[in-house]
Amino acid sequence: MTTPRPCIALTLGDPAGIGPELVARLLAERGTADQAAIVVVGDPWLWQEGQRIAGTHLDLPEIDDMAQARELSGPALFPLHTLDRDQAEYGQVSPVCGASVLKVLAHCLDAANDGHIDAICFAPLNKLAMKQGGLKHEDELHFLAEYLGVTTDVCEFNTLGNLWTSRISSHVPLAEAARHVTHERIMSATRLIHEALIASGLEHPKIAVAALNPHAGEGGTCGREEIDIIAPAVEACVGAGYPAQGPFPADTLFRRARDGEFDGVVTMYHDQGQIALKLLGFERGVTVQGGLPIPVTTPAHGTAFDIAGQGKANVQAMRHAFDIACRMGRHRLENG
Repeated sequence: MTTPRPCIALTLGDPAGIGPELVARLLAERGTADQAAIVVVGDPWLWQEGQRIAGTHLDLPEIDDMAQARELSGPALFPLHTLDRDQAEYGQVSPVCGASVLKVLAHCLDAANDGHIDAICFAPLNKLAMKQGGLKHEDELHFLAEYLGVTTDVCEFNTLGNLWTSRISSHVPLAEAARHVTHERIMSATRLIHEALIASGLEHPKIAVAALNPHAGEGGTCGREEIDIIAPAVEACVGAGYPAQGPFPADTLFRRARDGEFDGVVTMYHDQGQIALKLLGFERGVTVQGGLPIPVTTPAHGTAFDIAGQGKANVQAMRHAFDIACRMGRHRLENG
C-alpha cells in the first residue's frame, strides 16, 4: 500500500524576522521535497529575499490555485501580495508585517477548509506585530481556532524531539495562573496531548501531569491544588481512557521525561514547561497548535529580530516543525 503524500503549506513568517531565511534553508535541504507536496505561501519578493540571505537558489513554479500543489512533482509558490519591500525593516516590530502574517495565515486556513492542504507549517511570527496589525485574540492559536470555527478546547503543545508538553493555561499573567487550574482544563489538556501524540505516530503515549505547588504541595502544607483538583482530574483521565500519572513535582519531572520515562507532560502554566524545554534544546523546539481540525506547527524560538537578515539563522527547529507537520498531515490523510 502506497503511503499517502500530504500537502503542506509553508509560510514565510514575519517579514522582519528570520522566517524567509529559514524556509529557504529548509527547501534547499536534500530530502525535504520528498516528504510532501509543498506550497510556499507569501510575497514573491520575500521568498527571493530569504534565498538571498540564506545563499540558496531554487526556482519555484508559481501556481494560482492551492489545489494545484498536490499535482506537482516539487515545491511551488502561491504568490500572495501583502506588502512592498520598503514596508519591512529587519528587526523591527511593524503593524504592516503583522497584517501580512494574518493575511497569509487566513489564506492557508481557507485552503485547509477547502481540502487543498493537509497541514500548515509557519515560520516564526511576532505577536505584538500581529496585534498592531489587527489581531484581536491573545495569540495566534485562538485566531486559528475562531477562523476554523472551532468551539471545543484548544491547547498549545511544545515539543523537543520525542518529548511533548501541553499546558492548561497559556498567555495569561502568572498571577492568574492558579485560578486556571481546574478539573476540566486538566482533563482537556491531557486528552488533547494524548490525541496529538497518537497523530504524530506514537501508538501508546505515556503522559505525566505536573504539580502546581513546590514539592507537589507537600501533603497539603504548601497548597491543596494537588489534593483537591489535580489528583482527582488525573484519576478521571485514566478512567476516560487517557493514561496519565501524577501529579509530580515539576522540579524533578522533566529530568524523568528527558530520560524517556514519559512522552508527554501536562503543565500547569506557560513557563513551567517552556523553561525546561528551551533549556534542553532551544534550537530544536517546536510549537504545535492542538485541538484544530488541521495540524499547524511552527518553530518555538520566535522571530530572532536581533539576527534577522544576517544569514545566521539555525534551521533545526524549522526542520523539526516541518517533519511533525508531515507526520501529522499523513496521519490525517490516512484516518480521514
